[in-house]
Amino acid sequence: MMNKYILLATIFIFSSIVFAQQIPSPDENFPHMVTFGNKAEKAWGDDDFCQILFFVVPKTQTGSIYIRVFDADCGGKIDENRGGFNTKTKFSIHGAGCYSEKDDENKGPSGNYKQGNILHSKTIGQDSTYDNKWYSFGPINPIEGDLKPGLGGYVFKVIIQGVDGDDGNLYKFFLSTKSDNNLKVEGGNVFTYEYSVRLNGIKSVSHLYAYVDVNTIGVKQHNFDFDNDAYIKIISMSNPGTKMVSSGDGDWKESAFPITEKDKNSSLDIQIIKTGDSKNNNIVFSVTNQYGKFLPFYAIPLGSVPKKSIKVVPKK
Repeated sequence: MMNKYILLATIFIFSSIVFAQQIPSPDENFPHMVTFGNKAEKAWGDDDFCQILFFVVPKTQTGSIYIRVFDADCGGKIDENRGGFNTKTKFSIHGAGCYSEKDDENKGPSGNYKQGNILHSKTIGQDSTYDNKWYSFGPINPIEGDLKPGLGGYVFKVIIQGVDGDDGNLYKFFLSTKSDNNLKVEGGNVFTYEYSVRLNGIKSVSHLYAYVDVNTIGVKQHNFDFDNDAYIKIISMSNPGTKMVSSGDGDWKESAFPITEKDKNSSLDIQIIKTGDSKNNNIVFSVTNQYGKFLPFYAIPLGSVPKKSIKVVPKK
C-alpha cells in the first residue's frame, strides 16, 4: 500500500495549540466520534458501544455553560446505516461525584461508571429534530460539577451509550457559554481516556494528544479495528517519530513507546496516517503507562506538543 504514496514531512517544531473546545477538535482532524447500538458487531469498529467524555470548567467561570452535541440522533446522512436505522443512543450528563478514582470506570462501561449526580439524560433514536443540528444540554451551573483542582476545575462526565439497535451514531461535542451558538468557555477543556472515532474517508493525517506526566517512563498504545486502512506514528519531544503496530479487522494490537525526561509534562503527538480507501472506518484508541493506567487525550493539549506535519499524496 505505502509504495503508492509519498510522505511529505515539514520541519520538526514545538508548539502549544489553542483552539475552541470542540471534540473531536479541528486539529485532531477526525470528522466525528462514533457509538454503535449495543446489538452491533464489534468488528464494525466499536468495542463496547460506549464513549465517556470529561468536560472541564475552570473555577473562574461564573456564568452557565452548555454541553452541545451535533447530530445526536442516529439516522440521516452522517450516521452509519446497517440495514435500516433502529438505534437508540442515551446521552447523560453527570456532575458532583462523577470522576472515579478507578481507572476503568473513567474509560468505559465498567464498575460504577455511571456514578455522580445526573444533571441531564436523553435517549434519542432516528429523529429529524436532532439530525445534522446542534442540541444543547443546559443551562448548567459550573459548581454542579465535580471539583477536581488537579484536573483544572469542575469536571462533568458525559456518557454516550448505544442502548438499542446496530447502527453507528456519529456526532461531535462543544463546550459553550451559549445555548444557541458555539462560544468557548475560557480556560475550559475536554478529555477522554478511550477514543472511538471515525477516520477521514480521504488520505489524511489525524492526531491524538496523550498527556505524559512526570511519573511516566513508558507508554503502550492500544488500537482496535484499523482494518489495515491506516498506520500509526508517535512523536514526542525527544523522538521525531516511531511507527507503531496497527490492527486489522475486528482485533486489538498494541506496542510500546519509551518516554524520556524530555518528554515529561508534555503531550505526545500520535499521528494516524490514512492510506486506504475505506469511507466508513471506525477505530478505538487508548494509551496506558507502565502501571497500566490510562492516559487522557485532551482536545486542547497540555504542555508543549511536538509537531511533525505529514501529508499523504499520490505519486505522479
